[in-house]
Amino acid sequence: MDEVEVSTVVYAPPEEMYEFLLDFPGYARYSEYIDRVTQDGDGTPGTNYDLVFSWWKLTYTARSEVTGVDEPERIDWRIVKDIDADGYWQVEEVPAPDGVDVASRVVLHIEFDPDSASSNAVDLPRLVSLDWVVEKVKPLIRKEATRIVERVVADIEGQHRDVDLEIHTGPDSV
Repeated sequence: MDEVEVSTVVYAPPEEMYEFLLDFPGYARYSEYIDRVTQDGDGTPGTNYDLVFSWWKLTYTARSEVTGVDEPERIDWRIVKDIDADGYWQVEEVPAPDGVDVASRVVLHIEFDPDSASSNAVDLPRLVSLDWVVEKVKPLIRKEATRIVERVVADIEGQHRDVDLEIHTGPDSV
């Protein structure tokens, strides 16, 4: 499995961050590649979300399912069709820096098996292979995870600031 983990500190209490992250349909506001998100359920385990992605000449709908919640600390999810992928959002209170009342570390962790991608999942243009698409998308996943975290921080804090992101990937192919 390949993995990407992006984390940062946000100047907000864990409970506020958790509620913010539980709003999966709002994710389209933060991603260049997510067109829209539809929800079937109330956000508890078993809730399904259809995330409609567009990139290059391709459109794809990922169906994710919330698999567990531990309020206000963690939201687990998995992709339920076309690729073996899962992940979680994790929130924990951390010491606040000088001049700030409260702080939380927010982690977005994604694990995926690029070799598990279904060749029927995407209607590819002629002469374009799924392997080519997978190789092009892997670096986008890292970049997009970073972009989402940066935008979430700006929205929740009400202003843009330089955000220190910790990024971990594995294997080196990501």
